[in-house]
Amino acid sequence: MTEYKKDRQAIIDAALWLQGQGYFGPELATAGNVSKRIENESLIAVTPSGRPYQELTVEDIAIVDMENSQVSGNYPPSVESGLHLGVYNARADVQAVVHTHQPYASILGLLDEPIPPLFDDITMALGGVVEVIPYALAGTPDLAELTAKAVKSGRHAFLMKNHGAVCLGKTLDKAVKNAALLEKLAHVYYHALSSGKKVHSLPDETATLLSEAGRTKDGI
Repeated sequence: MTEYKKDRQAIIDAALWLQGQGYFGPELATAGNVSKRIENESLIAVTPSGRPYQELTVEDIAIVDMENSQVSGNYPPSVESGLHLGVYNARADVQAVVHTHQPYASILGLLDEPIPPLFDDITMALGGVVEVIPYALAGTPDLAELTAKAVKSGRHAFLMKNHGAVCLGKTLDKAVKNAALLEKLAHVYYHALSSGKKVHSLPDETATLLSEAGRTKDGI
């Protein structure tokens, strides 16, 4: 029996759903990656590097320790596994990380445009303003360090300058849902900006209350 089979299958299911939404780029692309903590172990399961998601088996999903040493899996872990581990080391409440190249979030990353609080439910879900993580070359320790620093804000979704997005959750399902909420938000905000008219964000007091509620452990 494959070790950590349930965790590995959850990674495949999440990756296939995200790919189906176009969040990993073209259909046959391997951009983006998914990980989750393994309960009661100092290990994470993470998508492998450069493998088509529709071809993955549970044995292909990499298992790495918190120092990024691989302990299991047919292929090496994602080149962004260090980024995932940086998030986990910075945020004990985070149990899953999704890194995407979803279209509208990526557009706003190119514009270096944070997304203000616009809707009650999404503001609470994502923890407030969606900030932009500064640029660093993909797959590098610099990007992992910048991401780890950004997520200490307690928020659950971030744009990445000239790159994509990172979404977090206390479960893998919630991390995936947060990616979907982020794309809805980015889509609406982009078109609102494109109108040339003033974009009205939530009142400051409301935004603060909702953001603080979202950044609690239960809010993620």
